[in-house]
Amino acid sequence: MAYYGNLALRPERVEEQKVKQQSPRIPSPPARSPRKRQLPIGEKLLYLLTIAAVAFVAGAIIFRYAQIYQINGQLQTVNKTYNQTTEQTKELQREVERLSDPGAIRKKALELGYVPVTADSIEASKNDRTPVTDKP
Repeated sequence: MAYYGNLALRPERVEEQKVKQQSPRIPSPPARSPRKRQLPIGEKLLYLLTIAAVAFVAGAIIFRYAQIYQINGQLQTVNKTYNQTTEQTKELQREVERLSDPGAIRKKALELGYVPVTADSIEASKNDRTPVTDKP
């Protein structure tokens, strides 16, 4: 048999395999599975406290984000109300300017049947509380 670097074909190896096959096998005792070592109580408590601290911090952060979200909602509501009130104020100011126009007041008075006042028809009384008119 030629040997060209392949160890599977090496003659010694084939002989070793034949010898192993011929010898009776002695059953070995079952291997004991290694017993897992448990963690000490102090280390367990340390892990538990660490997990509890992380959960507490995460809960506090989530609670603060919820508060911030709620405050932002309230702020948007207040801004919306402020803008609506500002618009109403501007509209009412325009209406005041429109109604304060003397020409518009005079026109409305004539429509309602009021008569323009002349300087001859009004006189002041002694106590200046009630006007006295010349013409009945």
